[in-house]
Amino acid sequence: MLAGKAERRPRGELARVLVVDDEADIRELLDLTVARMGLSADCAASVAEARHLLEQQRYQLCITDMRLPDGDGLEIVRLITERYGETPVAVITAFGSAQNAVAALKAGAFDYLAKPVALEQLRSLIKSALSLPRRNGGADGGQVGGAAAQLIGESAAIGHVREMIDKLARSQAPVYISGESGTGKELAARLIHDHSARRAAPFVPVNCGAIPENLMESEFFGYRKGAFTGADRDREGFFQAATGGTLFLDEVADLPLVMQVKLLRAIQEKKVRKVGHTAEEAVDVRIISATHRMLKECVDTGTFRQDLYYRLNVIELRMPPLRERDEDVAPLVEALLVRICGPQPPRLDPQAMTVLKAYSFPGNVRELENILERATALCNHDRIVLDDLQLAPATVVNDSAGRDGETLDDYLNRVEKQAILDALAKTAFNRTAAARLLGVTFRSLRYRIERLGIEE
Repeated sequence: MLAGKAERRPRGELARVLVVDDEADIRELLDLTVARMGLSADCAASVAEARHLLEQQRYQLCITDMRLPDGDGLEIVRLITERYGETPVAVITAFGSAQNAVAALKAGAFDYLAKPVALEQLRSLIKSALSLPRRNGGADGGQVGGAAAQLIGESAAIGHVREMIDKLARSQAPVYISGESGTGKELAARLIHDHSARRAAPFVPVNCGAIPENLMESEFFGYRKGAFTGADRDREGFFQAATGGTLFLDEVADLPLVMQVKLLRAIQEKKVRKVGHTAEEAVDVRIISATHRMLKECVDTGTFRQDLYYRLNVIELRMPPLRERDEDVAPLVEALLVRICGPQPPRLDPQAMTVLKAYSFPGNVRELENILERATALCNHDRIVLDDLQLAPATVVNDSAGRDGETLDDYLNRVEKQAILDALAKTAFNRTAAARLLGVTFRSLRYRIERLGIEE
C-alpha cells in the first residue's frame, strides 16, 4: 500500500496493522510480511501521516520506526497509549540502541525490534500482539482486571498493584517486582503472565538463590551430551523451557557476578549457548525478576551489575508490605481460612482480629497464612481466640513513632531484630524452623541475622 493511504474494509474482515517508517523498502518489507500472514496494512512515512490514519481507522497493531522526518516513534507510542489504549505498539530501533528500546518500553510500547529486522522475530511479535486479551474480554473471554482479584483487598495500595498488572500484561517489557518476603511477588508475576499474550506458553519460576554456582550456566542455558562428567544426554535449560512464555527470576540479587554477565548477554542478544555447544540458539522469553533486597543498593555496593539492573528494571512493580494495608487484613483472614479449612472455617474472635490488625507482620501475607494454619490447629471447635495466634507482644505495633531520638532505620531494625529473636526463641534457635515461622527463606534469615548482629 502507498504511504498515507487508508483503505477502509468491513469491520472484522481482517486485522489491520499500521506501519510507520520513512524508508520505502522497510515499509514494503513490513507490508509484505503482514499480507503473507493474512492481515492488512496501512503505511505512513511520518508522524503526521500516522496521526491522520489513526483518526480514520482502528488498528490491532502499530509498528513504528524510532527515527522519523517530523518527530520520533515515542510520539506515536504516547499518542496511541493515551488515545487508543487497545492498540499495542512495537518500535523498530537502530542496532544496539538499547537506550531507545528501554525508553519506548517505559513509554508504553508492547515490544521492540532491532534493525536489521529479522522476519521470524517480526512474525512472532505480530502473533503475540494480536493474541493480547482485550480489556473488555479477550479472545478467550477472560478479563485482566477480574483475574487480578486474586490479589485480595480493597486498599489503595493493592488497587494500584491491580492497575499496574493490567498495564504490564499488555506489554513485553521486562518487569522488576520489588517488595519484602511474603508480599506476593510470584503471584503478581503469574498474574502478569496469565493475562498476557504469552499466557498459552510456560511460566517458569526460578529461585536464583537455590542453585549452586557451579551448576548455574547449565541450569539456565542447558547443555549438550558429553559437555561434562555426568552429562549423558542433551538437556534444555530454563530459557528453553520458557520459550514463548515468561521466565521469572526470583531473588535475582543472589546471582553471582559471573552469571550476571552471561544473563545480560542472553537478554540483550535474545540468544543462548548451551554448555558444550559452539552455536547460539535464539530464545523468545519475557523476563520478570524479583528480590526482597534493595537492588539499587546492591548496584551501589558492587554486588549487582548496573547494566543488568537497567535491563531488568525497565518497569518496576512494588508489592506493598502488609503493614501498609492493614484494612486488607480482615478480608485476607477470611480468604485464607477458607483456603486452609474449606467452606466452613472457624471464626476469628474480635479481640484476635484487633491484635492481628495491629501486628507488624515481618513475614507479610505468608506469615499471616502461617499464623492462621497454626491457630486452626490449636483452636477449640469453631472459634479462634487470641491465645491461639501465639503472637509475641513485642511484635505488635503499638509504638509506631519509635523511641525518642530514634531514626526510622533504627526503629525498623529494632522491630525486625525482636521479631527474629522471638522466632528463634520459639524454635529453640532452629534457624530453618524460624525462617519458616517468619515466612522468609533460610538464606534471607541468615543474611538478616548477620546484618543485625544477632548472636545465639
